[in-house]
Amino acid sequence: MSIVTFTGIPSATVGELPAIGSLLPEFVLTGTDLSDVASRSFIGKRVVLNIFPSLDTGVCAMSVHRFNELVARWPNTVVICTSQDLPFAMGRFCGAEGIDNAITASAFRSDFGQAYGVTLVDGPLRGLFARSVVIADESGRVVYTRLSPEIAEEPDYDAAAAAVLG
Repeated sequence: MSIVTFTGIPSATVGELPAIGSLLPEFVLTGTDLSDVASRSFIGKRVVLNIFPSLDTGVCAMSVHRFNELVARWPNTVVICTSQDLPFAMGRFCGAEGIDNAITASAFRSDFGQAYGVTLVDGPLRGLFARSVVIADESGRVVYTRLSPEIAEEPDYDAAAAAVLG
């Protein structure tokens, strides 16, 4: 369990992010077209998971925009932006906002939040995900994790870029 805050209000997560050096836990998320977005589809690529509470918040939307820009410059890398938002809402957002480099995928029918330790168990955002970033290299080993101590703050893009680019 980890403790984060949302506008200063403490909230606990169900567990811990995957350990550096461990294999990225397998996942199956739901794409905007309702197809599976599975970790096994990205073998041989670097995987950046941008995990957040909801696209309906300004900071979460900004993070999707920023990672969409960054992944266009990162060779052999996929960015998957995930939350509990429904695939339909994600599809509308991506269409309206021109998100075409990053993948958005919903965890609404998966155990992703439990497996990655990011589901909030209390506080105002209970049931949603804590803001975090997990990066795996081409072999599927976790090389970077960051659980944002304050959910209302953007991820550390510079640290994520350094992890991706080695």
